[in-house]
Amino acid sequence: MGVVERKQDLLENIVRLRRAGRKAPGNRDISAVRAALERELGETVSRRLAARMLGVSHTALERWIKAGDLPLLYSPRGRFEVPVPALLDLYEAVEAERTEPPRRYVLTPTMTRRREAAQRLHIDSVNDQRERSPHDRARARSLAYHQTVARGLRKPAVQEARHVLSRWREQGRIDPHYAERWEQLLERPLPEIRRALMDESREADDLRQNSPFAGLLSEPERRRIVREVT
Repeated sequence: MGVVERKQDLLENIVRLRRAGRKAPGNRDISAVRAALERELGETVSRRLAARMLGVSHTALERWIKAGDLPLLYSPRGRFEVPVPALLDLYEAVEAERTEPPRRYVLTPTMTRRREAAQRLHIDSVNDQRERSPHDRARARSLAYHQTVARGLRKPAVQEARHVLSRWREQGRIDPHYAERWEQLLERPLPEIRRALMDESREADDLRQNSPFAGLLSEPERRRIVREVT
């Protein structure tokens, strides 16, 4: 099996494990196997592999990227690549909308729906016209982001956040103090988690800077928050 085929196989198996994890929340074996596959795959994949996974041409994917519908990250390989979480979310959304016979433009329905959702966002911080320092602007955007997450929060998203947190702990990517606080929070009922995500206290601000919910919103939603909260 070649490198590209192996990475595609990894991506498809990670998707299967994500789905299995939703049906069996808290299953540590599923989470452990998924984490092992994610370590092998890495944080990003090439744009050509992303296009292949989604069933579109590289040129078509580039158009969506340039339009701001899919994020890119600078990878350790020195290339701008597609973040794996964003690709997995998009792949599952596209798979759910596939038709027989297949549409010619398979990404269009999903991307259109995401753009429309971004336009409908209610951003509480947008009416605050104070001039902010870069630090305060980052905190305000983080608050607006998590307020948006909180409004649509469901159990599968909490389960995904738990998995992300577990992986960060294993990789040493989060301070143990914040990891413990997040673990405690994610065990609470959904209404309590929503209130904590929307809390405007300094303590909540600090917690959001280490959030396992990062990457949960679509790229059009994230861009709208960045644009509106200045």
